[in-house]
Amino acid sequence: MGDVAVGARSGHDGEEHRGHPVEPDVPVPDGAVTSGNDAAAGDEGEQQPRTASAVADGSAARPRRPRSFWKELPILIGIALVLALLIKTFLVQAFSIPSDSMQNTLQQGDRVLVDKLTPWFGSKPERGEVVVFHDPDNWLAGEPTPTPNPVQKVLSWIGLMPSAEEKDLIKRVIGVGGDTVECKGSGPLKVNGKALNEPYVYPGNTPCSVDDQGGQFKVKVPKGYIWVMGDHRQNSRDSRYNQSDRNHGMVPVDKVVGRAIVKAWPINRWGTLPVPDTFDQPGLDQQSSAAASLTAAPQGIAVAAVLPVAVWRRRRTDRSTAADR
Repeated sequence: MGDVAVGARSGHDGEEHRGHPVEPDVPVPDGAVTSGNDAAAGDEGEQQPRTASAVADGSAARPRRPRSFWKELPILIGIALVLALLIKTFLVQAFSIPSDSMQNTLQQGDRVLVDKLTPWFGSKPERGEVVVFHDPDNWLAGEPTPTPNPVQKVLSWIGLMPSAEEKDLIKRVIGVGGDTVECKGSGPLKVNGKALNEPYVYPGNTPCSVDDQGGQFKVKVPKGYIWVMGDHRQNSRDSRYNQSDRNHGMVPVDKVVGRAIVKAWPINRWGTLPVPDTFDQPGLDQQSSAAASLTAAPQGIAVAAVLPVAVWRRRRTDRSTAADR
């Protein structure tokens, strides 16, 4: 009977004094009632702030409304212009053919794409390539210069249209540094004594022009220069007819913009501009082979000079090792 009364009173006291100090005479362990309820109360106190914070964070993390097309359009145009300018400067540029000097390979009004990338890596013009180059020494004197409108100027500046203000020419490379190029009579044209078979020459033209203004010649191309000629031999003011300039008709390699690789427009004339097979004939490259041998010779001499020194140092090291032992 007494035990039951004590148990009932203890339970009531626990409910009444939950979270408060318990009288010392109550025989209930502190941890039996207060510890558990305090933890629960603490959890409740912590959960409420977290819930409010989560709501706040949720409202802040709502996805932003996407920008309108008209706000993004100027950014896209700016990126496109920068990319076009970089491509024009370092990779590819469009050029327009202003004359008939490269017929029938190229017609007046054709648009060609010029590779400007490979020269950055040290590539030099090769025989047979069609190249664009800056006017070496007033070759275009007296030629009319078109006047572009503002839109054409902008498109030319970013490389989407050929430049009307730059004085550039386009011809075929016939000789490179070290070559001997010769025209006698009506042809054939010879490079290093080898006659060229030139199917690209304009129909009805002879490979060499019989005149006293420059059509008959024999020249040695200096290093760092090229000799160029148009495919329309009787209608091209090329190296032959500029031998009185300061470069004697040669084009400095550093004036070359790049190699024309593709006829891009009009679309019905699209096609590549490969090097003709005649420039791959045996014996044509004798000058280049000799130059390569001269380049390799100093390397061989250097190896021969270094080898005895290496052997001497090896023997000296072996002797020092034997003495240490």
